[in-house]
Amino acid sequence: MNAGNAVNGVKKWLAKVVRSNEFYVLLVILVLSLVIQVRSGQFYTANNLVDIANAMVVPGLFAVGAYMVIVSGGIDVSFPALASLAVYATTRYLVDNGIEGPIFIPFAMVIVLGAILGAFNGLFTARLALPTLIITLGTSSVFSGVMQGALNSVQIPDIPDSMDEFGRATLFVATNRQSGLTSSMPVSFLLLVAVVAIVFFVMRYTMFGRGIYAIGGDESAAARAGFKVKQIKFWLYVIVGVIAAIAGLIRTSMMGQMHPTNLLGMEMMVIAAVVLGGTAITGGTGSLTGVMLGTLLITIVQNSMILLGIPTFWQGFALGLLIIVGTGISAYQVTRASGRLRAAV
Repeated sequence: MNAGNAVNGVKKWLAKVVRSNEFYVLLVILVLSLVIQVRSGQFYTANNLVDIANAMVVPGLFAVGAYMVIVSGGIDVSFPALASLAVYATTRYLVDNGIEGPIFIPFAMVIVLGAILGAFNGLFTARLALPTLIITLGTSSVFSGVMQGALNSVQIPDIPDSMDEFGRATLFVATNRQSGLTSSMPVSFLLLVAVVAIVFFVMRYTMFGRGIYAIGGDESAAARAGFKVKQIKFWLYVIVGVIAAIAGLIRTSMMGQMHPTNLLGMEMMVIAAVVLGGTAITGGTGSLTGVMLGTLLITIVQNSMILLGIPTFWQGFALGLLIIVGTGISAYQVTRASGRLRAAV
């Protein structure tokens, strides 16, 4: 009897896995990686895998924040501008005043600035009955305007030593035995792992995380259930602001210079990664596993096309196609779920 129950349990679990969006994204990743490996013989080399992990750090952090917002039923397109402003203001202040010190100083500064700018988003989102896409389009322009106008942003080629050292810090070095090429796994990858773990815990095991899912499913029902909708929305955008600012500092540190516009324009790629991973564009459902798989797929497309001998200008086409496919899948899932709900009623 117990053996029969175990078999049935395994069958149900397998059926659930096969029906999940994450399964198909993983399948696409495996097929794509095999195609690249057959064509180039380089995909599964140690240095290429480390390069992909390295390239996932910043978009992966952005995707975690975007995932939280989309699950809540909103769309945030301001996080690249928010990150740029927070990091530029921090770097400019440290450089202009000749302040040197451990890496926790710039981290503390960008976290505070990210929280303040995120609170700016959260205040409008919680108080105004407007689509978050419209609000964050406006705040994105405000953040960019402050950086380029009030701060008169210019490229900063010499960042503080602590940031430069953090950007070059490595966990280990992977070597391609055939070509001799080496790639370093950055220490910042641990920050991505830490943020994913923390957000996973918050979203699954806390009332705040459950409130985010509830608001995305039905905001009115969430309020009737006792969730403090305005407070949750406000603190959600504060958290997203902090995550975005950390991602911006990591990108600047890894580049070894501060380029004010380097992060701008990443929002569509990040949102595509989130919806490709199965997060419903209308909110209420989604998983961090899917988000990371979607980010991995986008990163592979961006980083590995050269291994196939495909000209880099086709990257835009491929990413645009992934955005259309991702949003199409999300829209189809929403339509199918609505159809099932109407049939049940």
